[in-house]
Amino acid sequence: MTVRQLAYRLYTARLRRRLQGAVLPRHIGLIIDGNRRWARQEGLASPSEGHRHGAAHIWDALSWCQTAGISHVTVFICSAENLARRDDAEVAALMEIIEHVVLTRIATPEPAWQVHVAGAVDMLPGSTALALKEAAEATRRCPTGAHVTLCVGYGGRQEIVEAVRALLEERAEAGACLADIARTVQPEDIARHLAGAGQPEPDLIIRTSGEQRLSNFLLWQGKDAYLHFCDCYWPAFREIDFLRALRDFAARQRRPPE
Repeated sequence: MTVRQLAYRLYTARLRRRLQGAVLPRHIGLIIDGNRRWARQEGLASPSEGHRHGAAHIWDALSWCQTAGISHVTVFICSAENLARRDDAEVAALMEIIEHVVLTRIATPEPAWQVHVAGAVDMLPGSTALALKEAAEATRRCPTGAHVTLCVGYGGRQEIVEAVRALLEERAEAGACLADIARTVQPEDIARHLAGAGQPEPDLIIRTSGEQRLSNFLLWQGKDAYLHFCDCYWPAFREIDFLRALRDFAARQRRPPE
């Protein structure tokens, strides 16, 4: 073990000790940004190598959450805009990587996480959509009580539009007229049709790559979430960076109300 590795291990242990007894988030949102830029920085031949490392790194982050006792995680893997703007070869490689990680690392015979899927699944390649649906079904009876929502082909605005549409259709089928719906609709009626319905809303959203924006992620559910921005690219995001985000969140909980 090198001196640097030893220092890393000692500092990680120190951060964990400092978080003992602290108020931690119940639900974390992860915007896993910077895979392509990380690949260029590392001199890799293809952006797909960045996606491959980034997708595998999701499991590391889930393990850190599990160790910290955080049982709800939502991961923004790619947006609908990403799928539309990127070239076909890169998108195909990304979908293949997602399928592999979901089916071999997350949806195992003894799953640690129940998988949920958010996004325009119908616009995904058939094999990817099938893999995500199979993962959700295979983990439906996960005994740990931990939930991970994978956002693929996702957009927050479109999610709200679809939730409102689902609510209108639900009420129409029950015989309600539009005037009745407009008069009685409440925020929780819309929330029931959004990703993560029944789960606590995110307390903390972490974004890597140095970008300080939400990029259409959990616009409804994240209304009260604290935001933590990390300069490193997602494949380089370390457990130390994760624990620092938790430390900052815990410090905010100790502040007196303004």
